[in-house]
Amino acid sequence: MAKFMLAQKIKMSQIFDEAGNVIPVTVLRAGPLTVSQVKNKEKDKYEALQVAFGEKREKNLTKAQRGHLKDLGSFRWLREFRVSAGEAKRGDKIDISIFKEGDVVKARSSSKGRGFQGAVKRHGFRGGPRTHGQKHSEREVGSIGATWPQRVIKGKKMPGRMGGNMVTVKNLKIIKIEPEKNILYVSGALPGARGALVEIIG
Repeated sequence: MAKFMLAQKIKMSQIFDEAGNVIPVTVLRAGPLTVSQVKNKEKDKYEALQVAFGEKREKNLTKAQRGHLKDLGSFRWLREFRVSAGEAKRGDKIDISIFKEGDVVKARSSSKGRGFQGAVKRHGFRGGPRTHGQKHSEREVGSIGATWPQRVIKGKKMPGRMGGNMVTVKNLKIIKIEPEKNILYVSGALPGARGALVEIIG
C-alpha cells in the first residue's frame, strides 16, 4: 500500500544535522488516521481509502457525518486517497510509523489567502516609471487593451483574488520523526497557514 498521511501544520523551525549544518524544517502533527471507508471497484467503480483526521465536537457534525462516522468518533477532516486497500478495513488506524527518516515525499496544502491584490504583487509586474512626469503610476497595470479587437483579451493578467490555491511541493525529505508525540519534521517550507491541513504522499 502506498504511503500517505494527513497532518496539521504547527510551525517552521530549524534543526542541526551531525555535521552542524542548519536545516530549515516544517513541524507537523501527523496522524493517527482512522479508516472511515474502504472503496472498491465492485461497488464504487474505483479503489480508494477514505481516512478521518483531527478533532471536532460531535455536536458540530452534521447528521449525515454522524451517521457516516458511526462508532468511529468525531473528526474534523475526511480525505480520500486512490490507493489499493489491501488488508485495510473500516476502523483501522494508520500512524506515522509507516514513514522513516530520509524518506522523500511530496506535500499538498492550501496556500495562505491574500485577498484582492494588484498586478505588481499578484503577477510580478514592474509598474510604471517613478519619474519623467509620472505622478500616480508606480504600481499601475498599464495598458490592458488594443485598437483591435477593442476589448480586453481573455486571460489577461489583472488584479484579483490571490492565494488560497492548492499547492504541491515535491522532493521533500523527512528529517526527523517523534512517534510518541506524532510529530514529523519535513525539510523546507510547506504552503499554508499554521493549523492548515497538509496531505503527505510517499
